[in-house]
Amino acid sequence: MTAERDATGFGAPVTVALTGASGAQYGLRLIEALVVANREVWVMISKAAHLVIATETESELPARPERLAEALIERCGAAPGQIRCFGREDWMAPVASGSGASSAMVICPCSTGTLSAVACGASNNLIERAADVALKERRQLILVPRETPLSAIHLEHMLSLTRQGAVVLPAAPGFYHRPSSVEDLIDFIVARILNQLGIEHRLMPRWGDSASPKA
Repeated sequence: MTAERDATGFGAPVTVALTGASGAQYGLRLIEALVVANREVWVMISKAAHLVIATETESELPARPERLAEALIERCGAAPGQIRCFGREDWMAPVASGSGASSAMVICPCSTGTLSAVACGASNNLIERAADVALKERRQLILVPRETPLSAIHLEHMLSLTRQGAVVLPAAPGFYHRPSSVEDLIDFIVARILNQLGIEHRLMPRWGDSASPKA
């Protein structure tokens, strides 16, 4: 699938939100993959997600949106302006309105608290509001929870969101591609997200494709 180009020369923007579930590596790798695909990326990172990133990775990303964008651009090798970051209460951000929201949104990882808030339409912060906009505008919304075991409350929220048109894509990597590293397991999930978005990638071959993954 070829993305339409906007005035910036990048493909249609994709919003990526990282929340406080374990699995920050999935969201960071997704941002890298979208940059490689020449997509503009709009990023939001919750306060809890910053703590998870510092705990699970060797990175400590800045909290201020401007500095965060600079850090992610450097980390991902992005072009100037390719990554934009928004704060928790930046209500003038394009993702806060149906007239300005991006074409797709991925919450990766998605905490069960965020899952609950989105399912109930809470909109207490920009991440929740952006997800609410995606649902009401019938735009693509992908949620990547990483929690186990799941309670009836979690499952009911997932069912509710699926019925509203969202895709619930748990961070549950497969093993049929014979992963040899943690990075291979991360790429498995990121590849599935990119498949949902219709974005070409070389992270791993599709089922039945004999091509070698990741040149």
